[in-house]
Order: sequence, then C-alpha cells, then structure tokens
Amino acid sequence: MNGFSLGELCWLFCCPPCPSRIAAKLAFLPPEPTYTVLAPEQRGDLHLSERADWQYSQRELDAVEVFFSRTARDNRLGCMFVRCAPSSRYTLLFSHGNAVDLGQMCSFYIGLGSRINCNIFSYDYSGYGVSSGKPSEKNLYADIDAAWQALRTR
Repeated sequence: MNGFSLGELCWLFCCPPCPSRIAAKLAFLPPEPTYTVLAPEQRGDLHLSERADWQYSQRELDAVEVFFSRTARDNRLGCMFVRCAPSSRYTLLFSHGNAVDLGQMCSFYIGLGSRINCNIFSYDYSGYGVSSGKPSEKNLYADIDAAWQALRTR
C-alpha cells in the first residue's frame, strides 16, 4: 500500500478532527490577493493588481461596488456587486471557484452579466482576497449565509 500501513491510513482519514484538517489543506487554495479596497467604511474603492488581468475600461470598473459584510463566525467578508445591467430585475449570486479571488474574477463578472443581462453579486471566502479568517468548511457555510443576507439587504 505505497508504504502506509492500514493503521496509518485509518488514523489519517478516520480520526477526528484530522479529516477536517486534511480536507481544508486539500480543498482550499487561496491565492495571494489580487486587489485591495480603500475606504471600506462606505462604498470601497477597488484597486486591482496586475495579476487581476482587468480587461475593461475605467467606466466598467466604476460599475463595481466593493464592501464588507460580517459572518456569523465573526469574519470580515469581502463582497462585490457588479452592475452590468442597470435596468435588470435580476442579480446572480456567484460563488467563485477555488484558487481565485474577486480581483481575478472581476472581468469575468462584467462579461457574464453583460451577456445574460443581469447584475452579479459575489464574495470572497474567508481567507481569500481581503476577507479575514481561515478557509474551512464551517467558515464556507457562514460565508454564503452572510453573502446571501448582504445581497438581500443592500
């Protein structure tokens, strides 16, 4: 069995709380932040790094609102509202994939919202981008709840 005994495999995958730690190390791969937010008390100013690969003009960037929300686990959650279709009645709540943050996804959101004629709301998971905390399964559930509440109340 590739150098592992049955006992070692059982300990590795079956002994609480080890499985959640193993899953967290294998499942969550936060990148270095590709954006910063200045003046987050109000509507924050979004500043993208070169790694964010922004593909649009300043006009589109002005349609992006960045703000913070607080999770039930007391993490600060970076949220982004992209107004792609101002007259649209619909907003898509988008949970991005692993190993990216809002800065890297921002250009994609502009293109997606423009194509399907809706606005986009997204958030960074705990430990990703400008969000505080550590990436974990429990934090992930708290993150989506906080994002949903922020979308409904703003």
